[in-house]
Amino acid sequence: MKHKNVFKSGAIASEFIGESIAKHQSKTNIGAHNIFLGQVRADVINGRTIAAIEYTAYEDMANAKFHEIREAAFNKFDLTCMHIYHSLGKVKAGEICLFVFVSSPHRKVVFEALEFLVERIKSDVPVFGKEYFEDKTHQWKVNK
Repeated sequence: MKHKNVFKSGAIASEFIGESIAKHQSKTNIGAHNIFLGQVRADVINGRTIAAIEYTAYEDMANAKFHEIREAAFNKFDLTCMHIYHSLGKVKAGEICLFVFVSSPHRKVVFEALEFLVERIKSDVPVFGKEYFEDKTHQWKVNK
């Protein structure tokens, strides 16, 4: 079974995020939206500063897991719609790598649903990040 592809090449542009929001203005049954934007931090690890993270994934497996998480959220919460996008490839510090957007008739639902989604994505989806430091060294990222 082919699942929706949530992956975008490189950083997720603010224009794309803005257009996604604008497309929902015609959906008048929605009373609330909530958005999570994951951004690459310029963490300092052992005296080295992160310049970028390169994301890789087993795409078919990851898309299947994203689909499973989406279905679980739709079953658990009264959501009108949901969009999930994750970067593949190199994303520089300060750029967006994860965009999760949920909509519902009511505000409380979107807060609970968004937390559920982001926590499940971070714990369950096989996406891997290689941290590239300003000194040109790199290492595999450890999720926190």
